[in-house]
Amino acid sequence: MRRRVRVFAVGVVAVAAIGATAAVGVMNSNREPESKGTPASLRLLTEQQYLNTIMYVFGPNVRPTANFAAVPRVDGLLNSGTALAGITDTQLEIYQKTAGKVAAEIVREESRGYLVPCTPAATDAADPECARSFLAQVGPLLYRRPVPPERLEALVAGANQAADSLKDFYQGLSVAIEGLLLSPSVLLVAEHAEPDPDRPGEQRLNAYSLATRLSLFLWNAAPDAELLKAAGSGELHTRKGLEREVDRMLASPRLETGVRALFDDMFAFEQFATLAKDNLIYPIFSGETAVDAREQTLRTVVDHLVTRRQDYRDLFTSRQTFMSPSLAPIYQVPAPGPGWEPFEFPAGSPRAGLLTQISFLALHSHPGRSSATMRGKALREVFLCQVVPKPPPNVDFSAIQNPDPNIKTARERVNFHLQDPGCAGCHRITDPMGLTMEAFDGSGVFRHAENDAPIDTSGNLDGVEFTDAAGLGEALRDNAQLPWCMVRRAFAYGTGTPSDENDRRVLEYLADEFAEDGYVVPDLLREIALSRAFSKVHPRRERVVHPLPDLKSAQRPSQLTAAAEPVATAPQTLTSR
Repeated sequence: MRRRVRVFAVGVVAVAAIGATAAVGVMNSNREPESKGTPASLRLLTEQQYLNTIMYVFGPNVRPTANFAAVPRVDGLLNSGTALAGITDTQLEIYQKTAGKVAAEIVREESRGYLVPCTPAATDAADPECARSFLAQVGPLLYRRPVPPERLEALVAGANQAADSLKDFYQGLSVAIEGLLLSPSVLLVAEHAEPDPDRPGEQRLNAYSLATRLSLFLWNAAPDAELLKAAGSGELHTRKGLEREVDRMLASPRLETGVRALFDDMFAFEQFATLAKDNLIYPIFSGETAVDAREQTLRTVVDHLVTRRQDYRDLFTSRQTFMSPSLAPIYQVPAPGPGWEPFEFPAGSPRAGLLTQISFLALHSHPGRSSATMRGKALREVFLCQVVPKPPPNVDFSAIQNPDPNIKTARERVNFHLQDPGCAGCHRITDPMGLTMEAFDGSGVFRHAENDAPIDTSGNLDGVEFTDAAGLGEALRDNAQLPWCMVRRAFAYGTGTPSDENDRRVLEYLADEFAEDGYVVPDLLREIALSRAFSKVHPRRERVVHPLPDLKSAQRPSQLTAAAEPVATAPQTLTSR
């Protein structure tokens, strides 16, 4: 039998909102400047946000595999690109299969006893009260707001119809769960605005949209019941209530998940999914190495920033990290026991800070060789929020790849870039740092020489000179653009929208607060979450919502049609980029 499910797709056009900055005003402190706020958006829930939400609602045993479609990277973040992504027929199939796996896991005999909070009168027939009890409990957690009564009753009716047809209460409930998980209200983050009663003529996120923005920012998952309760009571729109909830969220173990997601996005670690090395050139670099390299950096970030609340800038000079058996051969250190162990490189080691970790070195190299230009470009763009222009289309790379045996080192090869006027401008801002990292090959192994020629690791960053990678880390740590970039990325990540000129004074204020707080990232997240700019919104001038053709399947009963939520026109307060 066939069933049909209709879902939103997001088709959007970004419109920059660049204008004059408002005069300084008062909201959360006497220092925070006024701004237009950010646009309320319509964007896709990311794969990890979806999976985290499922895990938090139904428990860690309900964690299906999924492979959601990639989204574009906008202004340095995937999270800012979710409003530019559409839902294709293939993606709908993936959503459907994932929802089916979740539903099947919930109602299987081994799980239903503790996941379904009631026992049906009979397992071979519908029980509307039991179905309603379950759906009323999980619905708001998945919708991130109360479920409209008519929607709840439609879900119950769908469960009843399927249960009677299949002669199985739990299979009927499974159909309703699947329909719930395929709802646009679950798959899409639709932010709604409302008039701000304290500021006539201005708009703010409504309480449930604010709760969702906070939770996706700090936990990378949907709000929990307590946060939704604060939204429903109106407490979230009071200073005291907002502070209480933000502080509770920052104290939760879920913060680690949120911080990992922020830095995984900021560091463009999704590229590890396609990272490959030539196994003849780098035989000890494996798929496990790539997985552990990503994990090592994220563990280092969480330990340094969240567990020990250290200065963000010291991530680029600290010798403290974690080690696994697969990474030890590349780092040329004794392998630890199974699993992860804390590790500290000794004083005098060439390893110091994130720039000398395998994640950075291997990710920003070619499959068969290192790349001073790729590493220098990544340093500028990832950590300093600076855009390095793409090379002109007619670049002659033959000199760079010259097989002349007299040209042995990368420094000699990339010198050809500086002799070409069309290339020199960009390479002057990438190569002086990238060449310092040539002490590490394309897999991240330390080396003193290349092709038997000693490697010159001297360089400079914005006029600060150094002799090795540890010195580069020190120069980056002290670069004023480093914390500014952290503030810019965190604010854009939290609001789900790229920064523009309208945000400059807010970002300057947040950067000053970040400095005064000792560059402690959880304190920065708190400042952002409590800022007026985080909850204040303004409309975008363009909003385009395209429904897709129905999704068809011969695998499930047609009763799901009754449980699926129909496509509806987005409300006027809903805007998207």
